[in-house]
Amino acid sequence: MSQKMDPLALENQVCFAMYSATNALIRAYRPLLDQLSLTYPQYLVMMVLWKESGISVKTLGEKLHLDSGTLTPLLKRLETKALVIRDRNKDDERVRVLHLTEAGKALHQQAKGIPELMRCKVGGDAEQLRQLKQLCENALMNLKD
Repeated sequence: MSQKMDPLALENQVCFAMYSATNALIRAYRPLLDQLSLTYPQYLVMMVLWKESGISVKTLGEKLHLDSGTLTPLLKRLETKALVIRDRNKDDERVRVLHLTEAGKALHQQAKGIPELMRCKVGGDAEQLRQLKQLCENALMNLKD
């Protein structure tokens, strides 16, 4: 006799698996980021700026899927830590742009080993991790529609 899957059972929820994995992942990052005096959201901002210093706050928000209400206090804390400078665009004073300070640039060197350490903690081979990333990105795109 086959049992029907209970659609409301916690163990059958994809959302709960993603939520639990996300929480565990952020906890695993914590000791590594503590060495840099960064929180996980601050680390995300820094990763974008290490690649694209001088981008607008709006563009940063789009890349991180964060609204300005969430992003502004985060950027203020990074500015207080002397890692970023929030400036006005020379062509349009209404646009805020972000630049790394020398300390922010120097932090890049210290952070270089973090991705590989986290890959080891998560486990799986390169193809499995690529597939996991793709599944997460697909879910995000479907949920945004």
